[in-house]
Amino acid sequence: MDIQIIHSDRAPKAIGPYSQAIRVGEMIFSAGQVGLDPANGNLVGGGIEAETRRALQNLSAVLEATGSSLACVVKTTVFLADMNEFQKMNAVYAEFFPANPPARSTVQVARLPKDAHVEIEVIALARDK
Repeated sequence: MDIQIIHSDRAPKAIGPYSQAIRVGEMIFSAGQVGLDPANGNLVGGGIEAETRRALQNLSAVLEATGSSLACVVKTTVFLADMNEFQKMNAVYAEFFPANPPARSTVQVARLPKDAHVEIEVIALARDK
């Protein structure tokens, strides 16, 4: 089985013993991304909207490192620290998936890394460069 570790300098470095993403055959499985600024590793300010936007930008950078993109995402999982922020997250999320959005699960969790408001992971189809 051909397993490829994916890394992008345009996304935050892993803050633990994990990879930003793994490509197995024609599938890409990302680690969860929170709204960390890749330049300094700090959580972006601005609340759930800014964090959602940055998390999706980070995921986009990771996918682009494989030759794929958000357009190839088939499934997302969104972890929220507070389900009351669902509508705000959802509005930003819709900007990134305006047509034919992927399947999605959204769950509330007790706590996220760096006390983030949102974390998002994706499964995507790989595209060859």
